[in-house]
Amino acid sequence: MRKRVLIAGAAGRDFHNFNLVYRGREEYEVVAFTATQIPNIDGRVYPPLLAGDLYPDGIPVRPEAELSDLIRNHAIDEIVFSYSDVTHEHVMHVASRALAAGAAFTLLSPHETTLTSAKPVKRVAVLRHPMPYGDLTKQVVQRFARYEDLDAADCTIEEREEYEPHLAEGNLVFAGIDYAAILEAAEQEADVILWDGGNNDTPFVKPTVHVVVVDPHRPGHELRYHPGETNLRMAHVCVVNKVDSATQEGIDAVLDSIRKNNPEAQVVLAASPFHVEGDASQIAGKRVLAIEDGPTLTHGEMTYGAAVLAAKANGAAELIDPRPCAVGSIAATFAEYPHVGALLPAMGYGEKQRNDLRETIRRCDPDLVLIGTPIDLRRLIDFERPALRVTYRLQEMGEPTLADVLTQYGLIGERAALV
Repeated sequence: MRKRVLIAGAAGRDFHNFNLVYRGREEYEVVAFTATQIPNIDGRVYPPLLAGDLYPDGIPVRPEAELSDLIRNHAIDEIVFSYSDVTHEHVMHVASRALAAGAAFTLLSPHETTLTSAKPVKRVAVLRHPMPYGDLTKQVVQRFARYEDLDAADCTIEEREEYEPHLAEGNLVFAGIDYAAILEAAEQEADVILWDGGNNDTPFVKPTVHVVVVDPHRPGHELRYHPGETNLRMAHVCVVNKVDSATQEGIDAVLDSIRKNNPEAQVVLAASPFHVEGDASQIAGKRVLAIEDGPTLTHGEMTYGAAVLAAKANGAAELIDPRPCAVGSIAATFAEYPHVGALLPAMGYGEKQRNDLRETIRRCDPDLVLIGTPIDLRRLIDFERPALRVTYRLQEMGEPTLADVLTQYGLIGERAALV
């Protein structure tokens, strides 16, 4: 009999795991995906075009809240946990629900779910961790070379935040759902494949050099989150960033974690100075609304970012608390993540959420908006208020630098390299 499997995910790693491990294998029947973290993705169907011949009707996507009922009602044998950036405690709560309902619980090894790259060809291509929030049949392989490509694909704010910084550096970006096909497409155009594995996820492509960033503002998170600890233990290089704004205690704590859990990893220290694009003197004495990256504040559990730091450093009279002004899905976000304080998470998974974000900003009536997101939101939203953007840049401190490390691995000045 076929083993009946349910894949628990969040529209990304779950689809990748299915494609590599389960698609086309008659010994398994993937009965459903479950979905969490991302709004409006449950109730969809993983389409037959992607699911393969064994699934002529596709595979349903159901809310994770139905996990126990799905196990009982469909005689599920095994739950495969397939999303990231959650605490170890969260993983085991899902496991406990699965076990109590009668199913086994599995975490696939990164060695089972990484692709191997062949020799590439021309320039840098970035393969970004999937964010397939739209029509899955149109997102099998996505290629972005210009901002206009993002408009044509109707990318959400969350997608733009991950893609635009790479485009600004002049690199191609590939994303989508079928990463074997995505990797093959990128190899036709690139000397170096750079995997950008958002949400702490393990690589989809086997790395020649595995670089992991450890944040001293969140000491202990490198061991508390899944699969962040796995990445820490696998890393060839650990970059400890934000050493200019973190406490020495936090820096020492993450350095100690690296030494204890991966003593062979090289360590690169780096500052992350923020820069206000425009006249920073405008901030002084103003009622400021700080907008920060949404996922970093929500399931990333941060309580501040570059905009908040810039407001305080430049003499803002007040940081506006947007919670009393929040509407719709933004109000719901604050309710779900009560740790988020006097700053606004830039949630934008769809047009309705962008409209809710715009209306929340209008109701806050700030003197000035500070944008601390990875993209310039002014291109997507008319704030109807003065706005300045705040950005970070990496500034390496001492040696080795990333260039030193990449030179050691032969990845600077040579072809056929995979990062």
